[in-house]
Amino acid sequence: MPATVVVGAQWGDEGKGKIVDLLAQEADVVCRYQGGPNAGHTIVAGGETFKIRQTPSGVISGKTSVIGAGCVVDPQVLLDELAELEARGIDVSVVVVSGNAHLIMPWHVAIDQASERRLGHLQIGTTRRGIGPAYADKASRLGIRVQDLLDPKILRQKIEVALAEKNLWLERIYEAEPFVLEAVWEQYASLAERLAPYVGDVSLLVDRALDEGKDVLFEGAQATLLDLDHGTYPFVTSSNPIASGAATGIGIGPTRIDRVLGVSKAYVTRVGEGPFPSEIRGPDQGRLRELGGEYGTVTGRERRCGWLDLVALRYAVRVNGMTSLALTKLDVLSDFDELPVCVRYRLRDGSETEHFPAHQSDFHHAEPVWETLPGWAQPLDEASTLDELPPAARDYVAYVSRALGLPIELVGVGAARDRVLA
Repeated sequence: MPATVVVGAQWGDEGKGKIVDLLAQEADVVCRYQGGPNAGHTIVAGGETFKIRQTPSGVISGKTSVIGAGCVVDPQVLLDELAELEARGIDVSVVVVSGNAHLIMPWHVAIDQASERRLGHLQIGTTRRGIGPAYADKASRLGIRVQDLLDPKILRQKIEVALAEKNLWLERIYEAEPFVLEAVWEQYASLAERLAPYVGDVSLLVDRALDEGKDVLFEGAQATLLDLDHGTYPFVTSSNPIASGAATGIGIGPTRIDRVLGVSKAYVTRVGEGPFPSEIRGPDQGRLRELGGEYGTVTGRERRCGWLDLVALRYAVRVNGMTSLALTKLDVLSDFDELPVCVRYRLRDGSETEHFPAHQSDFHHAEPVWETLPGWAQPLDEASTLDELPPAARDYVAYVSRALGLPIELVGVGAARDRVLA
């Protein structure tokens, strides 16, 4: 490697957890650099399925698993997840949490839920788990960090300051119940003793690992088109999943990153609201959803499904500086005789472009221009190498690679760890 960022190239749910789990077999450290417990990773290993929300995927392989300062942490969710993993025989002592990561507090969840209800049909479609409000408080310098849990006096002071504002919002704006200072303080102070063994200097740990020539993997929680600055705003997350976010989220310089591996489905999905040019119209959407099991790992929500969008993928290649791509869930397309691919967008003025629109209004009104590729209409269960794929499946992979000008080094053809072809 030695320093590889694995980044989602679409709207999330591309199978990053599986790819990270595969690469983690050869890695020494696995780092989660942004996001919170609103995005889950599903990993199938040793005949078991693991669905993890807050913990880096490397924990399943027993690798040092880092939660960086760019993340927001719900301490109760994290501790419950670690307890569940430990009960299943996983060594969780390998987990290290940055003391600079911010905490999701109960008022963040309450405000997230109340805000979405108040927005009505204009809602963003958040998972209502407090992620956005926690990041907002971080930017407003009202946030409470993991390290604050370890000092009861500081923790109480910070909760008191925060509640002086948050309770006003909850009562007067959202007509919700306020929080009681003592109750919140006691609840979170009680978590400190359990969380303390996992807290460490993540920036120093990763820097030393790289200096020693160790292999380090960086994983984000969402994906390119959900990036706060470069995604389909406002239907985005509250942090920076793109590859450059790995440096700031962990605390290393950008020159330490050697490789950026994008992960894309062989089609595309998104959860929540927002424009989606290549979304499938008609019964094939439901058919693809069932074949691909396209339901949220954390929420169980139906994912919206579309055919592959090369315009959006080219954009992801650009903003991440991708050096290669992993194409997942190719097997899901085996049931279709023809496979439309979006190659350009038609804009409101009738012009066509291969580039992702710089202005939101253009993207909202973009219509797909399709090319149709032949399907292979047979399962991929027997393939153990790329050469063993049906010719039409190999052609599909080669077509995407040529269109992006990027090598495709991994192809997923099943849920299990070993169903990735190189």
